[in-house]
This record gives sequence, C-alpha cells and structure tokens, in this order.
Amino acid sequence: MRITVIGGTGLIGTRVTRVLKGAGHDVVVASRATGVNSFTGEGLDEALAGASAVIDVSNSSYTDEAGAQEFFSTSTMNLLAYGEAAGVSHHVALSVVGTDRLARAQGGYFIAKHQQERLIAASGRPYTLVHATQFFEFIRSITDHALREGAAHIADVLVQPMAADDVANAVATAALGEPRVGMIEFGGPEVFSLTELAALDLRARQDDREVVPDPLGTYFGAHLAARDLLPEMTATIAPTRYHDWRVKTPASI
Repeated sequence: MRITVIGGTGLIGTRVTRVLKGAGHDVVVASRATGVNSFTGEGLDEALAGASAVIDVSNSSYTDEAGAQEFFSTSTMNLLAYGEAAGVSHHVALSVVGTDRLARAQGGYFIAKHQQERLIAASGRPYTLVHATQFFEFIRSITDHALREGAAHIADVLVQPMAADDVANAVATAALGEPRVGMIEFGGPEVFSLTELAALDLRARQDDREVVPDPLGTYFGAHLAARDLLPEMTATIAPTRYHDWRVKTPASI
C-alpha cells in the first residue's frame, strides 16, 4: 500500500514512517525537507501520485490564532484538493483530544485546529481524525512555556499523556483501516495533574525550580476546566507508562 506522510520528517512523522515501512508499505516522506510543501502546494502532485492514503501529521510553527489558522486552513485545503485529484481514498489527520473544548476556551492555536477538522469533515472525502492526548515528549515545552519569575506556573488541570511511539502506532493503524468518517480518541494509561508532570520533568533535568499550580493559568492561551484535556471513557488506551518512557529516554528530551 502506498501511503504519503505529510510532515514525515517530524517527531510523529518519522515514527509513523518507520511503523509503516516495517510493515512492508511503500511510504512517501513528504515535508519541506524533502521538497514538498503542503502550504504552497509545491511537490504535492508527485508526493500524492498513486497513494491510497495520505497522513497529515504536519504542524504550524505559529501558535497564535491568525498564523496557525492560515497554515492549517491553506494546507488542509491543498491536501484535500490534490488528494482528490490523485485519487487518494483515505485522508488521515492527527489532532488533539478535546479540540472543540479548547477552541471554546479561546485557545487560538486550537481554534485553528478545530477549523482544520471542520474543513476535513465538510469536504466529502473519506477521512479519519485521530485525537491524541499530550505527548510525553512535549511536557518539556509545556513546562518551559510556563516558566516565569523563577518558577513554573502551571494550569491546574489533569492530563492523560502518551508516548510519541504510541501516537505513531495509532495513526498508522488508522491509516491502514477503513475511513471512520469521524474521530477516534487515544490516551495514555495514567492520569496526572499537569503540575505533577512538570515537576517530574524538571527533576529529570536536575532543575530545582518550583512548580506552582495556577488555577488561573492557561494552556497555550486556553482557559481550561480541570478535565478538559482528558479523553472520553471510550478512548483506546496506549500501553506505555510515563515511568517506563522516562527510564529509556534521555533526560535532554
């Protein structure tokens, strides 16, 4: 099966590519590094030629609403149009658990992600949206984003994070299946407070700065209720626990 991975050189894309190639599939790695730009359309014709499925795990370098919205809307419309012309029969996109809630909470980046999902759903193309919880690999970014005045002021919310390898397996499995014409959710096996995870991250890099739970704190601009980042009870639970991931992962990550 020929599958094109948009964002194929990124954190999730490289892992998705490895999983699919390991299963014997013909994978086209598409990113700006390989001469394919979903935003401008450069190289999309060739990248999608003969593909049965396209997997979009690309991400915006902008986290503000305007920049993220421009990227996701333009790239998504290009992928849908070029995909239809190429006869792609399954459009798979990776998104975030609770996107609709995060968008309502005025998280600008998440408003853009929610719009991306709506464009895909309204396209009439066969699709699957894969919703995943926060990645273990992104905890550091979340912590650093909240550092000020010598402490990490973390939103007082719960999370159910998962390893990037498990996210990649979920995305690859979705692409090999029939289009759901809807969304499927995935989460990690454990629930933490975000402050607890931030503290674990800081200790892993021998950083003794304090972590402060902030009831007024935001998550990349979104004001959240305590459970807004958690998946539904029907979500598929990934196998990797945080401790097991941490033990085998360099402290620099």
